[in-house]
Amino acid sequence: MKRIYILACCLLTLVSCEKTEKEPIPFVWENANLYFLLTDRFHNGDTSNDVNFDRTKETGKLRGFEGGDIKGITQKIEEGYFTDLGINAIWMTPIVEQIHGGTDEGTGVTYGFHGYWTKDWTAIDPNYGTKEDLKKLVDAAHSKGIRILLDAVINHTGPVTEKDPVWPSEWVRTEPQCKYDNYQNTITCTLVKNLPDIKTENNEEVALPPQLVAKWKQEGRYEEEVKELDEFFKRTGYPRAPRFYIIKWLTDYITEFGIDGYRVDTVKHTEENVWQEFKKECDYAFNKYKKSHPEDVLDDNNFYLVGEVYGYGIWGGQHYDFGDKKVNYFDKAFQSLINFEFKWNAKQKTFSENFNRYDSILHTELKDYGVLNYLSSHDDGQPFDPERTNTIKAGTLLLLSPGAAQTYYGDESARSLVIDGTVGDATLRSFMNWEELKTSEIAQKTLAHYQKLGKFRANHPSVGAGRHADISKLPYLFSRTYESNGYSDRIIIGLDLPKGEKIIDVSTIFGNGEKLRDAYSGQIMKVKNGTVTVQSDDTIVLLEKES
Repeated sequence: MKRIYILACCLLTLVSCEKTEKEPIPFVWENANLYFLLTDRFHNGDTSNDVNFDRTKETGKLRGFEGGDIKGITQKIEEGYFTDLGINAIWMTPIVEQIHGGTDEGTGVTYGFHGYWTKDWTAIDPNYGTKEDLKKLVDAAHSKGIRILLDAVINHTGPVTEKDPVWPSEWVRTEPQCKYDNYQNTITCTLVKNLPDIKTENNEEVALPPQLVAKWKQEGRYEEEVKELDEFFKRTGYPRAPRFYIIKWLTDYITEFGIDGYRVDTVKHTEENVWQEFKKECDYAFNKYKKSHPEDVLDDNNFYLVGEVYGYGIWGGQHYDFGDKKVNYFDKAFQSLINFEFKWNAKQKTFSENFNRYDSILHTELKDYGVLNYLSSHDDGQPFDPERTNTIKAGTLLLLSPGAAQTYYGDESARSLVIDGTVGDATLRSFMNWEELKTSEIAQKTLAHYQKLGKFRANHPSVGAGRHADISKLPYLFSRTYESNGYSDRIIIGLDLPKGEKIIDVSTIFGNGEKLRDAYSGQIMKVKNGTVTVQSDDTIVLLEKES
C-alpha cells in the first residue's frame, strides 16, 4: 500500500507541474468595455432619498427625479450584473448637488435629475446618496476589477431659479448665447438660455460666491472648506480664479474616493488650456491617492480623462475644427475623446470598411491615444437604433470595433429610446427596463449577446487595442493581435457566417494541434490542416486559445 501511495503522490506531482498559472490579462483603456448610466435612471437602491429640497412640482414627462441612486448601482455591481456583461469601467452622470429649484423652458418643469446643473461641487446631491455611499460603490467596483468614472462639469453652473440665484458676475456670464459659428462664439458664451457660463478665461482673483459661503456656514463646514482652498492655492500657486476653484473641488473626489477617471463635459466650450491644467491636478491627486492607498490600486494605469468634444469624429485625428481654428484636445490633456462619428460609420459602411479604417487611424494619427465609440447616449437625438429593431447587429458593431466601447444603459436590454409624450432628450432617458428583462424575448436575447461579446472583449485586449487584419471577405473572417510589455493576445472572429457547420481558416494565427474555444457557442476544437470546424446555429464565432 505504501508503494502505491508514493506512486500516486508522484503522479499528482507530475500533473501539478504540468499546470501553468494563467497569465493575468492587462487592462488597457484603449480596449475598455465601459458602461454609461444616468445615476437617477438606473436602479433605486434607497427609496428614502427619492425627494429632497421640496422638489415636488409636477414635471414634464421624464423631467423629474425618479429614484435611481448610488446604492442602486452598488447593488447591481455586487449582484454581478456588470461582471456578466464583461464591463470593466462604469461612467456615471454627475453626482454633485444640483440646483434645488426647477426650470420651465417650454418642456414642463425640469429638475436637475441628470446631474449637469451644479449648485455645489463639494457636496453629493442627497437624491443620489451620500459620500459613504460613493465610497462603498468605488470599493465594490474595485473588488470586481471595475473602474469608476465620474462626470466633470467646469463649463457652467446650473440654471437660475427662484431657489437658485445667479452666481456673481466675476464668476459667470449670462449672455450672449453661443452661435457656434467659430471658436470665440463657442467658448465665450452660454450654451443655451439660462445656463450661466463660468468665466474660465478669467485669471483675476475672485471671492467665493456669497450663496456658497452662506450654505457652507449653515452646514457647519465653512472653515474646513476655506482651509482646504488655502492649502490648494498655496501648493499650486494658481490665482483664485473661477476655474481653479472648480478644479480643486473636482480633484477632491480622486483623493477622497480613489475614482479612476473623469468623463469631461462640454470640452469645446472652454479654452483648451483649462483641460491641460485639469489633467495636471488630476494626475497629482491620483498619484497622491495611490501612495496613501497602495492596497486599493487596481493597476499602474494613469488617471483617465475622456472628453466630450461634441461633434468630434475619429476622421479628424487629433484635431477638432471650429472652422476658423483647429484645436488638439489630446495635447497634454485627454487620453481619449468620445467618437461622435461612430454611429454614422455603423450605418454607412461594412464591418470590414469600419474595422480597417479605425485600425489604421488608431495606430497612426491617434497612436498612444484613443476614442470612445458609442451608438446611443443621453443627449444624442439621432441614435443608431432608437426603436431597438436591430439590437444584435448594434452590439456586434459596438463591442467588436477597434477602440474603446461605451454601452449606454439599456443598449444591452433593448430599452426603447422612443417614449411617447416626451420632449427633446427626455425620450433617451427612461428608467432602466429591469422588468422587460424578465419577460421580453428580445431584451433577453440582446442581453445574452452583449454578455458574450462583452466578456470576450474584457478577456482580450486585442479586440479594441490590437491590430486588425482581414482573413477573408466571404465568409467575413478577421484577426486581432496585441503585443505589449511581453504580453501577447491573438484571436480570430467570424461574422455573418452560415448556420450549421462552419469550417474556419485559422492558419494565419493558430498552428496545427492548438486547442481553440469558440467563446460564443462554448465549443472546444483542435486545429487540423489550418482549420477548425464549428457546429452551431450562431452566425458569429469568437475564437480564442483554450487555456
